[in-house]
Amino acid sequence: MGSEELNRVVVVLVRARNPNNIGAVARAMHDFGFRHLRIVNEYAVPFETARSAVDASEVLAGAAVFASVAEAVADCTLVVGTTAVGERALQHPVYALAEAGEKIGAELGGEGRVALLFGSEKTGLSNDELSYCHWLLTIPMEKHEEVRHPSMNLGQAVAVCLYELVRGESSVVAGGVGVPASAGEVERLTVLLTEMLEKTGYTKRHPANCDEAQIRRLVLRMSVSAGDAPVWMGILRQVLWKVREGSSDSE
Repeated sequence: MGSEELNRVVVVLVRARNPNNIGAVARAMHDFGFRHLRIVNEYAVPFETARSAVDASEVLAGAAVFASVAEAVADCTLVVGTTAVGERALQHPVYALAEAGEKIGAELGGEGRVALLFGSEKTGLSNDELSYCHWLLTIPMEKHEEVRHPSMNLGQAVAVCLYELVRGESSVVAGGVGVPASAGEVERLTVLLTEMLEKTGYTKRHPANCDEAQIRRLVLRMSVSAGDAPVWMGILRQVLWKVREGSSDSE
């Protein structure tokens, strides 16, 4: 994987609490050549106490802190969440790491930017946080009675995922059919579609279909390209304008 592809991968830690775990993530990123670390937290993370970040001070120094997942992934064309699966009911396609690595490699072979989301050490990613993901990856683990934890710790999980991307560099292909819409464009589409459903009365008739996370997943499944996103936003704005105009005429 070349430096250009490495530069288009961002690691996003959502609600990570342990500075040493964040340090281990930074070290893994440094070792495999990845540079962009993003933190989503409601409180300041004491990076200076991340003692496990040996030789990774540059990664930590460049880490960007965001207040929400939406802001952290706004410039990304593919958002991949990580999950241990377990007994949790998921509403996304889930791929084992090897297959996920190939799909990510194909995205990087074009012009896209990929975000890898890792959740809290204790609870993983919430359903709302998962709603920003196009699909999920899981690291297959052997099941043994003596194994207490069904998942790796944060630093290990990030290291394994990044190694798979570097190992699978042969899967990175040039070209690609169109550039996918960024997560920011997807979110703007989600907001417009939600507003349109409210203004047309759809949310009152079918409230079970109108949860914000559901609508976001629906938009993601459409796989809108960067070229088509402005067209769809224009269509939705026109519909909203006509709906508002109709409401004004009836008053």
